[in-house]
This record gives sequence, C-alpha cells and structure tokens, in this order.
Amino acid sequence: MRLFAHCIAPLAIAGIFGGATPGLAQMPTGIAPPAGSPTTDSASAGQTVANGHIVLNLQQRRVYLYSGDMLLSSYPVAVGAAETPTPRGQFAVSQMIVNPVWQSPWTGEVHTPGPNSALGLRWIEFATSEAGAFGFHGTPTLDSIGQAASNGCVRMRNEDVVALFSKVNVGTPVTIQ
Repeated sequence: MRLFAHCIAPLAIAGIFGGATPGLAQMPTGIAPPAGSPTTDSASAGQTVANGHIVLNLQQRRVYLYSGDMLLSSYPVAVGAAETPTPRGQFAVSQMIVNPVWQSPWTGEVHTPGPNSALGLRWIEFATSEAGAFGFHGTPTLDSIGQAASNGCVRMRNEDVVALFSKVNVGTPVTIQ
C-alpha cells in the first residue's frame, strides 16, 4: 500500500464508472495501480515530442516543454505551498491517466471525472516517495494558477494539461528547479 500524503494521487480502478479504466485519487491512503493497468488513451494522445523533456521553474510557476534545446511550449501552473512543496530534482514521467477520478481525502466521497474534478482531465505522474505521489494535473481552481497553492502537485489549466499529455509519454524526463 502506498501512502499519498502530499498530492491527491490517482489510482487506476476498473469499473467504478464503467467503460475505460479511470484513475481514483485518494489521500492519505491509496493503493498503487495494478501492474499493466491501462493508463493512457491512445485516441487522445498526439505525436509525442522527439527528445522531449519537461522543465518546471518553481519561481516562475511555469512549465516548459522542450525538444532537445528548442522550446516548444510553456504553460502557467500552480505549485506546492510552502508547507507542502513540489519536490526539486530530476525525475521522469512514470504514469499517465486520462480522466482521473478523485476521492476526497476528507469525506471519502468519490467524484466523477471531468473538467470540474479536482484532478481535471489528465494526470501525469513524475515522482513518488514514502510521503506520496506528485504529478501535473488539471484543475477547475483557475485562480490558483500562478500561486504556490497545492499539496505538492502541479496544477494546470485543463486545456494545457491535455496539450502536455499529448506530447509526452512514460519515461519523458522532468526537471524541477
């Protein structure tokens, strides 16, 4: 069992809402997704970026997508609050989930996936630790973008996280500085 103390990390659970396997977010207790769980939606995936890598500048509160040395796009983000900072260092995308389902860590209520879910339309995990999992995800809380306001994850506008999701894959390097 993995504990998710920092970020609201999704969990792949088959059949909660029928159809494709969604992600279920649970904090502070969660279970790692079963091996081989489908986590990407090939219909929504675009052409991934050759030699792509992601750089998150915490002070600028902006994420950058590069192909080699060429900047392809950048997006404003919300990062971890002082009490629950986004980790710094070198990571790699480890899991990607389309339409993650969110379970409130406070009430236990399971919320259907979608643009108004706390995790928005996509989850791109880049780090895990004993303390929890960290990732880029959508948010309906647009006023948090540009702020240090999350539990360590990186909040993005839904349209931005969908765009980023379509250009990266599991294994894409992530630098957080």
